[in-house]
This record gives sequence, C-alpha cells and structure tokens, in this order.
Amino acid sequence: MELGLIEKVGLVAAVALPLWNIPLILKIIRRRSSGDISLAWALGVWVCILFMAPSGFRSEDIVWRTFNIINCALFTGVVIVTFKYRHGT
Repeated sequence: MELGLIEKVGLVAAVALPLWNIPLILKIIRRRSSGDISLAWALGVWVCILFMAPSGFRSEDIVWRTFNIINCALFTGVVIVTFKYRHGT
C-alpha cells in the first residue's frame, strides 16, 4: 500500500502527537508530584481513549490505527504516574 503525501503527513502527526505525553510524565516524575493534574481529567481522557481504541485497532486507516496504539500506551503512562505521584489521596 503506497501512502500519499497527506497520509504520510498524517502518520507523522499520529506518532508525534502522543509523544507530547512524555514531557508531562517526566515533569510529574521530576517533581515527584501530580498535584496539578486533575484526577477526573486524567481518568476522563483515559476512559475516552480506551472506548475509542477498538475502532482504531480495527481500522484500515493507518493514521488512525497508529495514533490509537501509541496514544493508548503513552496516556496509560500518564494515568499511572499521575496516580503514583498523587500525595494525600
């Protein structure tokens, strides 16, 4: 399957967008606190990502499938470190 320019650009963005979760994870770990991250927000986003995942995993669209796989993995990391470094809950 040959990808056109639009699909190539989309694929790069599908990989790059979830990578922005890495600085958030590192910030929480460095500060040893996730107090500025709303648990409701983190769980809400994560649950929505999980509900969208089956569509992405089954999709023929390489951009959507790639985004879902990477986003599920990295945002799961955000949720884990958010809870791990939550103090006083």
